[in-house]
Amino acid sequence: MPTPNLSNVRQQLERTVGPSPWYWNTFPAFRSLAGQRYVWTHHGEQGPVGYLVSLALEQEPEKPRLVLNTYCRPFLVPPNLLGIWCPEGRNLRLTCFDPDQLKAFDLAEVAGWFKPSSDRIYALTPPVADFEVPVQLWPGMQKIEVPAAFQTVTELIAPTSYPATTADDPAMALYVFYLKAGLVEVLPQKWFTGSQYDVGYRWITRVGRDAESYRIFGECFGVGTFLLEEDGCRLAEWVERKS
Repeated sequence: MPTPNLSNVRQQLERTVGPSPWYWNTFPAFRSLAGQRYVWTHHGEQGPVGYLVSLALEQEPEKPRLVLNTYCRPFLVPPNLLGIWCPEGRNLRLTCFDPDQLKAFDLAEVAGWFKPSSDRIYALTPPVADFEVPVQLWPGMQKIEVPAAFQTVTELIAPTSYPATTADDPAMALYVFYLKAGLVEVLPQKWFTGSQYDVGYRWITRVGRDAESYRIFGECFGVGTFLLEEDGCRLAEWVERKS
C-alpha cells in the first residue's frame, strides 16, 4: 500500500463527520430528491434547546424537521436518504429518513425534552429503516442483518466504547460497517486503554479512511489526531499531538 500523505490526511479529517453538537459544522448539507436544500443549525450551549442540532429547509431554518441530541452523526444514504447513527444503550443504532417526508414542527416542542431523556433523535415522521448492533461483538468480521434501505452505503466507520475487563484491554473499538455486503468488522483499538488514557475524558471522536493508502485515521479528544496501522487496531503514528 502507498505511504499516507499526512497533509492529505489532515485535509480529509477536517471534512470527517463528528458527533453532535460539537462537530455540527462537519454535517453534510444536501439536496433531497425533490431538489430541496437542507441545512443544520446548532442551538448553542444554554437554555432549553442547548446542545441540540436541528435540520431544516434552507429557506425555513426556524422550522426544524429533525432534531439531534448529543453523540449523533449523520451520513448520506444514496441516492436520496439521510442516515443517522448514534449510541443507544449497549447498542449502536443506525436509522435513516426520507428528507422530503419529514414534517416541520415548533422547536418549543422539544425544549427541555431531551435533557431528562436518553433519546437521541426527534422527528414527527418515522424513519424509513432502523436497526441496532450490540457494542459487545467479538473482534473480526461478522454477518449482520441490514435493511434494504441502507444497502447503497459501501462503508461506514463508527467509533464506540468497548467493554474492557482490565486497564490494559481496549476501551474503544471501530465498527466498520460494510452495509452493502451485510457485514461489520470489529476493530478493538489496542492502543486505547485505561492504563494509557483517562477513558471518559479522552475518547475517539471521529475516524475516516485515507483515500490513497486505505489506512484509517482519526481524532482522539484532548490527545491529537492519529493514523492507524494497516490492521486498523494499532497506532502507527500521531499526525498532530496536543501538548
